[in-house]
Amino acid sequence: MLAKLGPVLTLGVVALGVTDVRRAAEFWSAALGYQLREDGFGGWAKLLVPPDGTGTAIALQRSQTPPQDHPRLHFDLHAADAVEQEAEAARLVSLGARRVDWDSYPEDPDFIVLEDPEGNRFCIVDLSHEHD
Repeated sequence: MLAKLGPVLTLGVVALGVTDVRRAAEFWSAALGYQLREDGFGGWAKLLVPPDGTGTAIALQRSQTPPQDHPRLHFDLHAADAVEQEAEAARLVSLGARRVDWDSYPEDPDFIVLEDPEGNRFCIVDLSHEHD
């Protein structure tokens, strides 16, 4: 009889649909400090990896499907506090991101919604925000 093992799967990469791979690679590399691998790692032609090699990689997958206004899956980028959150939002806007006029903000949000140059939406979350 075989012993029951726990899950053996691990999160490999997050695939991000983009129309312009070069533009997406430039934005996300600058935004996160990731490095571009073009050696076909894992079958991906373009892969962004954390500089220290630990953490989740982002695979840039060519797609013609338009981004969703209310994506079910998105990146949450963490900031230590509201000052850092605003500074990072401004930095990312200077790199080509856009602030989103989000219609679903709660009364006291701890996040800011942005979209990358490809229209993929993501959040910057203030980790110090206290909820009532």
